[in-house]
Amino acid sequence: MSGTDETPVLVEHDGPVALVTLNRPAAMNALSRDLRAALAEAMIALDRDDSVRAVVLTGASTRAFTAGLDLKELGIDGLGAANASQPAANPVKAVEQCRKPVVGAINGVAITGGFELALACDVLIGSENARFADTHARVGIMPGWGLSQKLSRMIGISRAKELSLTGNFLDAQTACQWGLINRVVAADRLLPAALALAADMASADPDMVQAYKALIDQGYAASFGEALELEHQASSARNAAVGGAEVEQRRRAVMERGRAQQA
Repeated sequence: MSGTDETPVLVEHDGPVALVTLNRPAAMNALSRDLRAALAEAMIALDRDDSVRAVVLTGASTRAFTAGLDLKELGIDGLGAANASQPAANPVKAVEQCRKPVVGAINGVAITGGFELALACDVLIGSENARFADTHARVGIMPGWGLSQKLSRMIGISRAKELSLTGNFLDAQTACQWGLINRVVAADRLLPAALALAADMASADPDMVQAYKALIDQGYAASFGEALELEHQASSARNAAVGGAEVEQRRRAVMERGRAQQA
């Protein structure tokens, strides 16, 4: 998708999957105040739309997912507006408040605040053009959208320190090897792959998918022991309401789907 700079965020629908595109290609999809507000509005609307079961988030063009905060605006507005916790100002919160799974299709560079936005997605797929960089130390500001804590939990503390303390770029293949993104595909296959993955998620029971996503996220933010207790509480409450006939019907559907995927 090439996009224009007229509308900062584009939303398209492909059945139960919504495609959200950061649309400031001439500015490398920089996170201006208008784009941040539009992203929050779009994600809130999609969260409330029962016809949408999964979301794909990407950037216009092949240059950038997003280069992070709009530094021109930042010089005028200061950091206070960007550090706000409301989704309309904080794009990470805008994505995280969505109960539906969000697949990040990383089409180009994801730099600093853009890196943080990528980490707000549930699953990342990158094209060969994808590159990641944390330049907070070089710009002279501290991350405020979660990067300092999320990255080390995803790729290990030593690798996170290497990236964050150097500001060096990480290429797509290495990002995949380190577990930051799930796979690397050709640029022209990125959106089809991301949409197909989102469609797989959308094909499962939406209430179950949303509850399972919430359980994973809540446990990830807790200690291991606390997370196991959360799982016990959630499974005890939900599984007690599931009948044997329903389980058998779904088991057969799972087996049929498995055989179809082997074909």
